[in-house]
Amino acid sequence: MKGYLKLRRKALGILKSRLSKKLYYHNVEHTLDVVKVVNQYIRRKNIDKQSAFLLRIAALLHDLGFTETNVEHEEKSVEMAEELMLDCGFSKNDIKIVQGLIRATRIPQSPNNELEHIMCDSDLDYLGRKDFYEISDRLYKELKAVSVISNKNDWNKAQIKFLEAHKYHTDFAKKHRQPSKERRIKEIKKLIVES
Repeated sequence: MKGYLKLRRKALGILKSRLSKKLYYHNVEHTLDVVKVVNQYIRRKNIDKQSAFLLRIAALLHDLGFTETNVEHEEKSVEMAEELMLDCGFSKNDIKIVQGLIRATRIPQSPNNELEHIMCDSDLDYLGRKDFYEISDRLYKELKAVSVISNKNDWNKAQIKFLEAHKYHTDFAKKHRQPSKERRIKEIKKLIVES
């Protein structure tokens, strides 16, 4: 679809040049992972071309706000998405849909339609994947670098709270990600040292 490659180049350029080096999790790799998972949903669910196009754009732009803030970054991402999309000639309606997809990823997630369900489950797909520990270690390192978490035990407690509160939205994630996530919860609970 027209404008996607230009937008992709711009978005990845912004992320690569402006993201803090302390963002070990919210980085270009995370964005590309979300795009990859979105593409898997698009194929799996046979999503129509226009919706697929907007999902891919939302995946690309959903964490742009981290280039400026890590507080309420989704709203910053929404602003930056509008600016970039207008610059690339997108319609107001397409921009509005992408902004809804980005806002849906805010924790706690509250998606309102199928595309938002896909977006949310793509963003947190790793919670139920084999690479969970590798990715969650990057998030721990990031939160420690910005002084949100101070030690591994506090991190494990925070992870349990987050994992137990988190819900997948798509049938695929409920079937193929939730069971693995449940196992992670049990494993992490064993690691917690009560002080």
